Parts: sequence; C-alpha cells; structure tokens
Amino acid sequence: MAEVKLTAEVRTEFGKGAARRVRREDKVPGVIYGHGSEPKHVAIDSHALMMALKTPNALLNLDIDGKSELCIPKAVQREAIRGFLVHVDYLAVKKGEKVTVEIPIHTEGDLAPGGNLLEHILNTLPVEAEATHIPESVTVSIAGLDAGHSVLAKDITLPAGSTLAVEEDAVVLQVVAAQAEAVEESAEDAEGAEA
Repeated sequence: MAEVKLTAEVRTEFGKGAARRVRREDKVPGVIYGHGSEPKHVAIDSHALMMALKTPNALLNLDIDGKSELCIPKAVQREAIRGFLVHVDYLAVKKGEKVTVEIPIHTEGDLAPGGNLLEHILNTLPVEAEATHIPESVTVSIAGLDAGHSVLAKDITLPAGSTLAVEEDAVVLQVVAAQAEAVEESAEDAEGAEA
C-alpha cells in the first residue's frame, strides 16, 4: 500500500465553534493519538483527505510544520445526510510497527446451483499487519459451496506478513438455503382450503 502525502495544519482552537470555522475553510478537524505522546490537533484539506480515505486503511504521511508523521485513520465521522467529513481520529504509527486493522472481504466464484444464499457474518476481517504493509483486501473463493457450508477465519489465505486478529474458528461466511418458496406454497394451500 502506498503512502498518501498530505499537509496538515496545527489547530490551537478547540470546541464546536472552532471546528465549524475549520470546516468553513474546507478543512477537516482531526486528532492524532499514539505512542504515549500528547494528542495533536490538526486540520487537513477536505478534498485531499476524502480522496485519500477512498482506500481502506490508508497510510497517511502528514506534513505538520515541516515534520513528517505517519498515521492511519481509526475513526472517521461523516455528516449523516450529505456524507461530508466532519472529524477524523488518526493513530500514529512507525515503520515496522504492527497494527490491528479490519480489511474488506471480497468473494469470487458461484455458489452451488439450487437457490442458495451467501450470508456475510463478518464484512471485514480483523488482521494484524505491519503499518507500512497493510493489505487492501482479502479474497475468498465460494465456488461450489452448498447450503450448510461455512468459511471460517482459519480457512482464509492471508497476505504475507499478516496474522488473524480474531479467533480461528470464527465464522466469516455461510451458505443458507432460500426459504421464499415455502411461503408461497403455504399461501396457495390456504386459498385452496377456503374454496
């Protein structure tokens, strides 16, 4: 995963009014936590940050007053209706440091014929990886799975350098049989009984 370089300004004012002023300047307020140091309050250009956050678990290289700070977004708050960024919490990281992140799960292949449905028990997979080598996603083959089959966390092939941060026996995906036909049949039986 490539680093995204952004420029951040240090914020000296805090509270709702100060945050609103920052947002009116098309910037997003945020706080950098980690490594036992005092939290750093920053503001980053809204559009540049929005583009950087399109990649899950983006590694951000923030330029703060000429000093470089590596971090990953941990909590992103968006406005409920329009979806613009309101506030972001960042976790400061160092090269070589292991972090726990959740990566998206993608599926490939087709289920066995017969009206089976795929149920995602987990939409993301918690893994531990080096901060500078966080995988973008993990792909799981569901080809030929029939009703009653499950994919466990230990069955998923992880990218090199990643380890599971969830129990190995945790169910990630399961295949269930469709039940819509039984409802239609019972409705037809009820109509026949009334006649």
